[in-house]
Amino acid sequence: MATSLMSLSSSFLQPLKLKTLAKPRKADLSTTRKIITTCDSQNNTGKSNPSSRNPNFQKRRNSSKYGTSRRSILKKSFLQEQVTFTARVSDDPHVAIIGGGMAGLVCALNLEARGVQSTVFDTGIHGLGGRLGTRIIEPQGLIFDHAAQFFTADDSRFIKLVDGWLEKGLVREWKGAVGELEIGGSFSQFPSSSPPRYIAANGMRSLADSLLLESQMVNLVRPCWISKLEPLNGMWHLSENGTPRGQFDVIVIAHNGKCANRLLSASGLPLVAKQMKKLDLSSIWALLAAFDDPLPTVNFEGAFVKGVESLSWMGNNSAKLGNGRTPPHCWTFFSTAAYGKQNKVPQENIPTVTAEKVKAGMLQGVEIALGLPEGSLPKPVYTRLQLWGAALPKNTPAVPCIFDPQGRAGICGDWLLGSNLESAAISGAALGNHIAEFLQNGEANPEEFAIGLHDRLSPLAGHDIGQFPGLTSVGEKEEANAYQLL
Repeated sequence: MATSLMSLSSSFLQPLKLKTLAKPRKADLSTTRKIITTCDSQNNTGKSNPSSRNPNFQKRRNSSKYGTSRRSILKKSFLQEQVTFTARVSDDPHVAIIGGGMAGLVCALNLEARGVQSTVFDTGIHGLGGRLGTRIIEPQGLIFDHAAQFFTADDSRFIKLVDGWLEKGLVREWKGAVGELEIGGSFSQFPSSSPPRYIAANGMRSLADSLLLESQMVNLVRPCWISKLEPLNGMWHLSENGTPRGQFDVIVIAHNGKCANRLLSASGLPLVAKQMKKLDLSSIWALLAAFDDPLPTVNFEGAFVKGVESLSWMGNNSAKLGNGRTPPHCWTFFSTAAYGKQNKVPQENIPTVTAEKVKAGMLQGVEIALGLPEGSLPKPVYTRLQLWGAALPKNTPAVPCIFDPQGRAGICGDWLLGSNLESAAISGAALGNHIAEFLQNGEANPEEFAIGLHDRLSPLAGHDIGQFPGLTSVGEKEEANAYQLL
């Protein structure tokens, strides 16, 4: 297996009827395969070859014709009919996972552990990961974690997963000084009793790119923008701007925002679409900046900035990754959610005037936070500005996953439980196990496998840039629901 998998038999997930994961039999390389390709050259239909049946998935039924039926469901804002699959699932089921962030990848790995093959479609040009994003600028050799900066582990199931990554050398503990920065340069380090902070060994994206390396039943297709989901003859047919990308028994939406809403708007999944549409997301600006000289007065590697509207976080990537003694010094700066909202523009086409205004405002925020005279901050030798238009969830249904058994479709993601890497992994594992259970036992009474289709969303507690499970805020004795970057 590519990594240790989470057991989900706790009471927290009992409504899912999940089983403790058993280790799969060793894969026979002659009968299983992993395809990593790009959409430009992707000719695979996505449907498995009957001759390459998965030995771990027991054949339970005879072959039969596929079929679908529709019943009208009128929703005030979703005037689409609910697709209801009536045909039996194929003997060698294949799941499509749209989104290659932490939730989608863990979902795929848990499906594999239960003997179900999947194909992950991801839009990443440089790599996988979603919010596990790292930018490497050549030929200068600059490296920036431009989304998640680090993560903590509080849930025992996620701790077990992280322990497996530590053993493989995929992650390590970040022991540099991290804390809170008050206006004027007053830095307070998090107490030693705080939980370990983890980072990927070679930038956060390297963790995502490593998770599927040892898998035998997970195909990977990127970069690929799935633009249409169509139920036809008992299967889900996926396409990218008119080009077929395969047919699948079950689909998983492992991303969110306007792209996911657009994809679901005419999918025949009104209940799933309605839940996704309820999600409220913040916007945050990310400024990547490299300096020839160390920033003045800085005695930390990462800091949550307090009291500066244009700045909520500043992190020294070079120091974090062990390259902090020699220039250039690569920093990641994040705005507050309020600043992101005030200066929100289409992230695909940021006006030059807005980009210059935001960059100047964030660099001025750095000066204010550090207590430097105006205009004294060293001029960066490299900058790149990015708007995370769908940065962080602001509300949650507090369910591990969403699944529509009639339409054979599900959703996983951090927003279903919180706003952090831990929530994403738990959600992906929950949905992977739930789908496997449905494929094996859900034919007689599929309605019993419906989950999360009607739950209300509640405001998500914590700082406006998210949560770090288990992290205690400086000066507070009680556990704080604070801090998870992107």
